[in-house]
Amino acid sequence: MTVKLPQPLTDYFAAKNRHDIGAMLIPFSSDATVKDEGETHLGSTAIRKWMEATTSKYRVTVEVADVTANGDAWRIAGIVSGNFPGSPATLHYNFTLHDGRVARLEIGA
Repeated sequence: MTVKLPQPLTDYFAAKNRHDIGAMLIPFSSDATVKDEGETHLGSTAIRKWMEATTSKYRVTVEVADVTANGDAWRIAGIVSGNFPGSPATLHYNFTLHDGRVARLEIGA
C-alpha cells in the first residue's frame, strides 16, 4: 500500500524540486521550527533565510523513497541529489504537522 503525502508535504517537495523559495515557505506555519545541519531556524523570516542559503549552496532535488506516518508526525526518506559531496544521498525529513501546516521539520541522515 502506498502512503499518500498530505498536501503541505506534497507542495513543499514540489517547490523544493523547482527551487521556488516562496512556494517552499507556504506550507510552514509562521512560528514553525526547522533543524538542519546542527542549526535551528525559528519563524518564517529565519526559515526563508535558511531556504535561500541551502537552495543557493546545494541546488538539491528530492525523490521521496519511503514514507511513514504516526498521526501528525511524518518521516520521509528522500534520495537527495545536488551540489554536495556524496550526492546522491538518503536523508530523512521528519515533519510535524499542526492545523494543516508544517509546525516542525528536522532533516538528518
